Formats: sequence, C-alpha cells, structure tokens
Amino acid sequence: MKILALETATEACSAALLIDSEVDERFQITPREHSQFILPMVDELMHQAGMSVSQLDAIAFGRGPGSFTGVRLAAAVTQGIAFAADLPVLPVSTLAAMAEDAFRKNTVDCVFTAIDARMKEIYWAVFTRQNTVLVENQKESVLAPECVEFIGNDKGIGVGSGWTTYHHILTEKLSSNLTGITSDCFPHAASVARLGAKLLQADGAVLSQQAIPLYLRNNVTHRSGRQ
Repeated sequence: MKILALETATEACSAALLIDSEVDERFQITPREHSQFILPMVDELMHQAGMSVSQLDAIAFGRGPGSFTGVRLAAAVTQGIAFAADLPVLPVSTLAAMAEDAFRKNTVDCVFTAIDARMKEIYWAVFTRQNTVLVENQKESVLAPECVEFIGNDKGIGVGSGWTTYHHILTEKLSSNLTGITSDCFPHAASVARLGAKLLQADGAVLSQQAIPLYLRNNVTHRSGRQ
C-alpha cells in the first residue's frame, strides 16, 4: 500500500509517504507559510522513494477542523494531485490524527483533543481506542471551553493548542479524568497516512472532487479572516 498524506490545518505543515508499514515524513512549524513548503515536501518524499504519483494507491489529507486557509490548502493540493493522477482521496480528521499520534506515544484510555479556534472557542473531540481502532467518543465540534463536558471514568491526556490558551478552564472541567497535557502537540501527516490506510482498507475512499474541508462553523466565510 502506498499513500501520500498532507496536513496543513494548524501552524504545522507536513507531508508523509506511507509504503506498506513504513512512513517517511517531512514536518515543519511554518505559520502562514504552508503554501511555500507543502509541494516541495511532496516532491522530496517522492524523489527519495524513487516513485511517481501514478504509483500511489491514494492520497490522504487532514480535512480539519483547523485554520480556514490551512484546511483549504490541503484540500486543494490533494484535489489537484489526485485528479491529475486519477487517484482516490482519503479525508482524515485533523483531531483524529492528533489522537492517533498521542495513543502511539502514551498508554492512556482516551485523548482529549482541543485546537484553539479563536473567537473564545475550541475545536474539540474525545477519542478512545478499541484494540487498534480509533473511536470517536465525543464528536468533533466547535464550542466555548466552558461548555466542555465529559461523563465517565476514563483517564487520558489533553493535546493541542486549546490546552495552552484555555489551560485553567479545561483542566478544571476535566480534573478527575486528566493525567497529563501535551499542549504543543500538532497533527502530523504520518498519522494522517496511517489513518488513511485504515480508511482505504474499509472502502472509505472518495473521488478527488470530494476532497472537501471540514468547517464546523456555519458562517465560516464571514469569520474566516479571524480564524
């Protein structure tokens, strides 16, 4: 299985190439400069692997939620490459990619993902894991940190920029469930690739024109300048 993956929904920009179980990744923190880095990252990965795009099985991308400009960029680049090479597309949740990475590095029951969405809100979701399958315990949403609720005894870690911006509020809301915080955790294309591979195996691929970003705010066009 050969999958190219892109992730540009936050300050981090990354691309990864999965070949069977091995993943090679290029990753860089590049606020507002993703468009300058993403294609060179792709070119470097493909050149190093000695592959052409036509040899890929699919392209995965972080569909958001996240920066309005960032999620649009990943979707647009994915659409362009996939359409030109007639490849299927694998849309992967950016929050799920963060959780996948956290589960690989920590032994926990669940992961509380929070990305700062500006405007005093966060992009929020909670994930658990059953064997090797990532399960969405609380659906992706955009909400005020004061509205976060979690019912259950599962212990887990908080990841994402939302934990930096709203540290006091979120730790207070989840005091009985929280075992640690990794606020500087960014989504990685490597995790997008791994989740994309599972999606491909589950027949979850879509056509290139269906590589659509996830916008959790209904009036995203009006607000986009401040996200």
